[in-house]
Amino acid sequence: MASSSTHFFLSSLVFLMISFFQLSSHQQLCHKDEYLALMQFKDSFVIERQASTRPKVDLWKSQGVDCCSWEGIWCDQNTSHVIGLDLSSSCLFGSINSSSSLFHLGHLQYLNLALNDFNSSKIPSAMGNLSRLTYLNLSSSFFSSQIPHEISKLSNLAKLDLSFNLDHSHQGLLELKRSDLKNLAQNLTKLEWLDLSYVGINSPIPKALANMSSLTHLHFGQCGLHGKFPIDIFQLPKLQVLDLDNNWELSGSFPEFHSHNQLRVVDVSNTTFSGELPISIGMLSSLEYLDVSSCNLSGWVPPSIGNLTKLHVLNLPNNSFKGENALFFSNLTQLTQINLRLNQFTFSEVPSSLASLTHLMKIDLSYNHISGHFPSWITNLTNLRQLNLGSNMLQGSLPSSISRLKNLETLYVCFNNLSGIVEFDTFLELKSLKLLALGFNNFSLVIKTPTNGTIPKFKILGLSFCNLREFPDFLRNQSELNVLSLGSNNIHGQIPSWILNLSASLWVLELSHNSFTSFEESFPVFPSSLLCLDLTSNFLKGSLPIPPCSSLFYLVSENMFSGEIPPQFCNMTSLQVLDLSHNNLSGTMLQCFGNLSSMSFLNLEGNNFHGPIPETWETTNQLRAIKMGQNNLHGRLPRSLSNCKTLEFLDLGKNKIKDIFPSWLGSLPELRVLILHSNRFYGTISIKVPETDFLFPRLHIIDLSDNGFVGTLPIDFFARWNAMADLDGENTTYLQAYKRQLMINNLVFPYVFPYSMTITNKGGKREYPKILEVFSAMDLSCNKFDGEIPEVVGNLKRLQLLNLSNNILVGPIPTPLGYLASLEALDLSQNMLTGRIPTQLTWLNFLEVFNVSHNHLTGPIPKGQQFDTFENSSFDGNSGLCGMPLSRKCDYYNSENLPPPSSISKRNEDSGLLAEFGWKLVLPGYGCGFLIGVVIGNVVFTRNHEWFLKTFRNRYP
Repeated sequence: MASSSTHFFLSSLVFLMISFFQLSSHQQLCHKDEYLALMQFKDSFVIERQASTRPKVDLWKSQGVDCCSWEGIWCDQNTSHVIGLDLSSSCLFGSINSSSSLFHLGHLQYLNLALNDFNSSKIPSAMGNLSRLTYLNLSSSFFSSQIPHEISKLSNLAKLDLSFNLDHSHQGLLELKRSDLKNLAQNLTKLEWLDLSYVGINSPIPKALANMSSLTHLHFGQCGLHGKFPIDIFQLPKLQVLDLDNNWELSGSFPEFHSHNQLRVVDVSNTTFSGELPISIGMLSSLEYLDVSSCNLSGWVPPSIGNLTKLHVLNLPNNSFKGENALFFSNLTQLTQINLRLNQFTFSEVPSSLASLTHLMKIDLSYNHISGHFPSWITNLTNLRQLNLGSNMLQGSLPSSISRLKNLETLYVCFNNLSGIVEFDTFLELKSLKLLALGFNNFSLVIKTPTNGTIPKFKILGLSFCNLREFPDFLRNQSELNVLSLGSNNIHGQIPSWILNLSASLWVLELSHNSFTSFEESFPVFPSSLLCLDLTSNFLKGSLPIPPCSSLFYLVSENMFSGEIPPQFCNMTSLQVLDLSHNNLSGTMLQCFGNLSSMSFLNLEGNNFHGPIPETWETTNQLRAIKMGQNNLHGRLPRSLSNCKTLEFLDLGKNKIKDIFPSWLGSLPELRVLILHSNRFYGTISIKVPETDFLFPRLHIIDLSDNGFVGTLPIDFFARWNAMADLDGENTTYLQAYKRQLMINNLVFPYVFPYSMTITNKGGKREYPKILEVFSAMDLSCNKFDGEIPEVVGNLKRLQLLNLSNNILVGPIPTPLGYLASLEALDLSQNMLTGRIPTQLTWLNFLEVFNVSHNHLTGPIPKGQQFDTFENSSFDGNSGLCGMPLSRKCDYYNSENLPPPSSISKRNEDSGLLAEFGWKLVLPGYGCGFLIGVVIGNVVFTRNHEWFLKTFRNRYP
């Protein structure tokens, strides 16, 4: 390439020669200095030509020296100065600095450099020298770093677009300081269009924006905004487009609207906007697009939405909206898309008001409470592309007339109560169908080998729980599959090798809950594209199959795999969920597990692993749940577990770990569940560090049963476990160890891994797969705690289950236990408690299980409320107790007839109760694990789950 000075000379010579020979022309040519500036600007870039795009600058030389006639350039008709430069999509590659010849074009009013590649360079500060600019577009051009504050000097700007400057991982490259945004709002008073989408602002929105009265378009998508959105911005007199999507920490609410509002687009999706949609939203007569997806909105959807007759898109998903009828939808005749997914609508049928909306292309009513039959009228909506009615309560059959929807690309009806027989041939006429999800209904899918026609090439195929008995043969030709789900069928035998080679772009293979015994190949090879492999609950044997290194989810629990974990798992640096639980695996755990920084959920419980827990847990890890219970692990807990700052759930129960109480785990700010039962922990439990540390701030489930702890109960911890003291009656969702939404073809696939506990129930094991957020429990049973029960326990008002049985506790039952209004199970059995049962315990209206057997209690058993429901076994082994339900009457059995305490103690000593005291199960069916076994399983969740949810909501309205 010639030097810039040489090129400048040649360009000048060409310009002069052509000008000389154009004497007959009366048209004024562009100015020489601007011609040269443009040529020098063009030559400062590499032109990366693409087949689909022709750079505008390619024709400049052939179009003569009059730059006013060049493509992408226009000049002032009177002065011939260049006032407009549009080089968008011109394949420019390089950078612009403040000495660029671009800034010699001092008369520029319009500058568009969008859709080029400026190689992550900075926006030059000299841009602020183009003081006449009214239009500046630098979008989608790979600019990076701080936006120069000089931009705010361009006081004539009417449009500023710096959006979508992204790196190759779709992360924003530009940043804007809070002060610069404020200056921009104060100085650019003529601004009509402001687009900062994907610019990292990371601050609240300055109130000064509410004074920009000329604004018609405001785009702040995914800017990291937080704080409260200034509500006055909604009332800007000319505002037509308001886009705030994907600012997860931005709060706000809707105002009362007026008829003069000109809003056409409102998008606050994926923010924390709360409250209700106002009735006055019906005043927005120009509104065409409304998206409030994934906010915190609630209440009834106002019927006034039916007044929005220009509305094309109505997106309300993932909120808490409710409603029982939707007649007003019939007025929205221009609607092309309606999404009510994940709300609380209780329609008695799929709203028939949608039947007249013939422009509809997308309907998503999934995850609501919609009953009735699958609507036959829906097959008249021939423009329909996507239909999602999954996770409702629809009944009846799937009509064969669904084949009339020739344009259908997505059909999702999973998780309903549809029944009958569905012929797979029904879908053969839907040539555009890419996603078909029929799983988890009550029908049988009949698949015949087609003799005529072709089967659509599916991208996503969900046929779980469809009563299939073999692999569908048509799958052999599904070379474009991204997702295949055949779980919960009755398929037996081997997993054929061809199923692993269906598609080079297979992302998800789900074959769980079948009866597979092995792979056809001894060492199966999975496609390198595979992200999720789910083989849960089969009869697979042999060594663990090795997935691709790029895998995100690897789920093989409840099989019969054996041997050691292959070291290749250490290469799976993208792995987020690893579930090897309940197999026959052995050996030691891989030390690299603590170094896999992407790992969020690690489940190794129910195997035969031995040796110590891995020593190294890096500070960069993202673990939220670790389950290693029911193995043969020994040694001490590695102190590096304190590096797992996002850990919420830790289950190491039923191993051989020998250590003191890990108070250092209290530094984990998110730890909610700690299960250490059935190990060899020993010593006292006390705070030995500054009071400000190690407080277990969010802990609300702890199980230390069946260990060797001694000393008094940990009163200092009881006083600091605030999560057990705070009541939250509104939250009836379940704890989730991991949740991720996988977007495939614009459809969300949620992967949820809830917390679960395996517990003892009257001598048998039982797994409880879900735990309510509000659930709180403490099990310190089967240890050697002594002393009295501290009264501070009465402050733990969130507790529903409390088990202190099988210890050496003495003294009275503290009356503050009567303040535990949430308590549903209380076990103080197998101790040395004395005195009377406090009458305050009758205040516990939700107490379902009560056990004080085998103590030294005296006096009458309280009457009334729940106490009238308890059986004799709750009070056995207390010779001083009287009254119902015991046969011993208090009238004839008073304190004067009681044997002296010494004789009671002597009797217990003779029986070995005091000496051995609870290290054996004295009472069959009770003892260690009673709290989380009998109570959770038979009382709170399994036996009467709906009662629990209802009464807990009623208790804390």
